[in-house]
Amino acid sequence: AGNAIGGMIFQWTDGWWKYKQEERLDVHDTNASWPNGGYVEDYVEGDNNMNEEWWGITAKGAPDVKGHYEVYPRAAYYALRQAFRLDPYAPDTDLEKIREHFGGIYPAVAALEARGNTAAQKASTTSRVRVSNVRMEFETYNTGGHRISTPSEPTAEVPTEYPAFLGFGHMESVYADFEAKPTDAVTGRVSVNILGTVPNNPIDEIFYENRGRPVSVMGENGEAIQFDVERVKLYQAALSWDDQWFTLEGFYRTGHLHWQYEGDFFGIYHDAYYGENIDIYNGVAPVGVEIAGKKALKGLKVAYGPELWWAANASVILKYDRRVWKWEATAIYQDDFAEKSFTTSSFAIPLPPTRKLTLQIKGSRGNIGYQLGGIWAGEPFVGRAFQIAEKDGDSYRILEDTVKDSDTFGGKAKVTYQRGRWNWYAQGAIMGIVANGGPTAIPTFTGWRLRDTGIGNQSNIITGIAVQAGDFQISPNFVYQIPMVGPVPGNAPAPGRPRNVLDDPFAVRANREMTAAELLITYDPTPATWMWSWDKDVREDAWLAAAVGYVFRHMPTTQDAAIFIAEDGRTPYPFGAAPPARDLWELWSTIVLRPRHDIRLVATLFLGTAEGNGFDPTGEDKTLNRRIMRKGVLARLAWGQQAFEAAAKFDDWGPYDYHRDFNLTFPVQLMADVSRTLGMPRWFGFPQTKFGVRGTWRSLDVHSPRYCPGKTPDALGNLECDPTLEGPDGTEWEFRTYLHFAM
Repeated sequence: AGNAIGGMIFQWTDGWWKYKQEERLDVHDTNASWPNGGYVEDYVEGDNNMNEEWWGITAKGAPDVKGHYEVYPRAAYYALRQAFRLDPYAPDTDLEKIREHFGGIYPAVAALEARGNTAAQKASTTSRVRVSNVRMEFETYNTGGHRISTPSEPTAEVPTEYPAFLGFGHMESVYADFEAKPTDAVTGRVSVNILGTVPNNPIDEIFYENRGRPVSVMGENGEAIQFDVERVKLYQAALSWDDQWFTLEGFYRTGHLHWQYEGDFFGIYHDAYYGENIDIYNGVAPVGVEIAGKKALKGLKVAYGPELWWAANASVILKYDRRVWKWEATAIYQDDFAEKSFTTSSFAIPLPPTRKLTLQIKGSRGNIGYQLGGIWAGEPFVGRAFQIAEKDGDSYRILEDTVKDSDTFGGKAKVTYQRGRWNWYAQGAIMGIVANGGPTAIPTFTGWRLRDTGIGNQSNIITGIAVQAGDFQISPNFVYQIPMVGPVPGNAPAPGRPRNVLDDPFAVRANREMTAAELLITYDPTPATWMWSWDKDVREDAWLAAAVGYVFRHMPTTQDAAIFIAEDGRTPYPFGAAPPARDLWELWSTIVLRPRHDIRLVATLFLGTAEGNGFDPTGEDKTLNRRIMRKGVLARLAWGQQAFEAAAKFDDWGPYDYHRDFNLTFPVQLMADVSRTLGMPRWFGFPQTKFGVRGTWRSLDVHSPRYCPGKTPDALGNLECDPTLEGPDGTEWEFRTYLHFAM
């Protein structure tokens, strides 16, 4: 026989009523839901005096990944433990002793002992979901200038250009990081940004929070409606899962490393650490997951996601490496299955979808190391047409060809020799016109700037030697590269036009014909903290470490067209042509100084010629065509809890991509920043509690944005700024205060 009362099942078995609860097992139910006259002390006719809770002597904690859980003693356990210390069969145990023993058991004492375990249980439970970090940023901006197109006062209308006015503005931005850890094997983190006021007047007009500026749309009745957008936004997210068969890392705007230390000879899987740039241009990369196999799956890696690096197409990449006799062999396959149609910066232009397969081996014998590899890439471009510009006297003859299967193959080899203080390498590659790999992300021996670009449509030879002489290292390096199919010049006759990566199967850009050489001299008395590690600014422990380098590039031809981003901040377009054939050079130096444990100075100096990315084929705008002579110094100093930063640049581009795209320069740029931090100053953008002030001053000329020496009427008679008028230099300045809190 059996009976059910309020989710409890009572069953008559072997002469006993046995109880089993089937419902609400995860609820501590203290509500009386049924009457029982067997307990006369609390029984009242017509009232419920019993609930379904059976009080155990232990409580369960949260389960782990296998479903196992910790057990925590309750107060009943400690009371029963005291009760069981009485030996009922002892010779001196009588009724009086039993009463005395149980009279000395106090429930309050048992409850007090149990509180420690209850606290441990609650702490373990609450630590699984917690607020891991809170950041608050409060900033003010006071701006001004002379002979500048920026209005002197704000208007009631929603601005379409920024800076919108000269004057005072302020910003409030809050970040909250939440961490969840359901088991020791899985951890997730989410960071959210919440905006207060977003300023319209900073002279550096592009920043992460500017997404919250109001926009204006046309209503049904033709009136303008203003509203704010993206006041709350997911800033970052990350997931880590350590399983017995794999480790999984999920990421959203949290960087990941490349695979070039793991056999990726052609740079297929890109590095995805972008520093402040990913915030400045409001990018979302990287987005995806990376899985590394264990046990029988060791050597297998998979990366999958909609944007594994900035401007990458949605793709899946598989890598498998293993030891084959004396070699480390690696195979990588990439398949783009969806195209990314927009980007937020000309630094990262999306390319058409493709497929790639690379095979490479690495080995050594004595002092000699070697790498050999082959690549197959660009198969979707086979059969597509492209133009060829053939020189014909003083003009060009335009021909047309198509991509062939043979154009999808390429090969690369590298040899190194190390003995004592001598370190030498040589590398060569022959890459089909659509056999694109990726950039070289790891250094060879030292901090050379001339490296293999990894782009298809080229043959190259690179060699260098680094010789150690005490604490000095002397390192010459040489590069020669030439495209298999050259560029189409901007002055080619119709229907000729410069190629670009949006409309053509390939373009000649960083793989242009070039003969280049550099000389690098490094002084590093403490090589254990390598001068060329990515975090040398904080790791270098020498009293003084320094490097000076000189790079010369001879480029006898032009390029195909570069890409710029339209005013909407998302749509890419090609220029009409590229800068002409030129020789460029640069002299630079890096200095790391640490005279005391609490003092650190890092300075970078540069001087040299350079050119913008764009070109005006009509020749009317000399801004895009000119070669500039840029120079400057950047320095950061940490001294105790104080941090100082300063920069002075002359005839150099501004801070954004469009400045170099359109060759927009400022005659003078000066910046100084002073702050006091809670604790030692931290670099590389780590959040920290601090307050400080920053001042920026720039001079403006005909090559600068917002320069306005005077106004002329347009076709409608309205006065508009005319930067071509004769006039003295203009100026713009900004005084900023900031208070940042980080926990």
